Amino acid sequence: MAEAKLSAAQRSKIRRLSVPAEMSPEDEAGEINIVPFLDMIINILMFVLATVAVVFTSTIETSPPSSGGGKVRVERTTPSLNLTLVITNDGATFKASGGNISTGCDSVGAGMTFPSKGKDASGEPVLDADAITACARKLKDSSPDFKEETQIRITASNGISYRKVIECIDAVRKDKSGNDLFPDVLFGVPR
Repeated sequence: MAEAKLSAAQRSKIRRLSVPAEMSPEDEAGEINIVPFLDMIINILMFVLATVAVVFTSTIETSPPSSGGGKVRVERTTPSLNLTLVITNDGATFKASGGNISTGCDSVGAGMTFPSKGKDASGEPVLDADAITACARKLKDSSPDFKEETQIRITASNGISYRKVIECIDAVRKDKSGNDLFPDVLFGVPR
């Protein structure tokens, strides 16, 4: 069978019917193209996921040092230890209400209680955490009046890393058997 040829009028009618009709204003608002919006959201999500750093943190309960004028002072009838641990580039030293604790934690006197054992790879002083714990236990046991004392102030010189301060906090909070030494840590400011 041979194909029938279309007349000029038929071709014109087909062309006229195949041209899309203009949409009315109501028809244009009926369909929303959300593909570009979804592309943008996925790109933003990928950027956020790529730049978010996962950080695991732990907290240590501490109290900020008081400014001195905010609290009413209570006179103590028993002596207190008022222990402070000062961390410097040369080592660590304990200071108590009776004075500086001498080298080796033997008595009250001059000197660094725990001279550093050198410097580590980052230039930080190497401290003996076991000796700090043993000295804190010795000071707490030195008088029955100090048994109930739970506070210690820790002060660090500029340039001492946060890691070194946390090592010292861990050393004075509990002894090797898990008994509390000085769990209430206050931070002091070096002068």
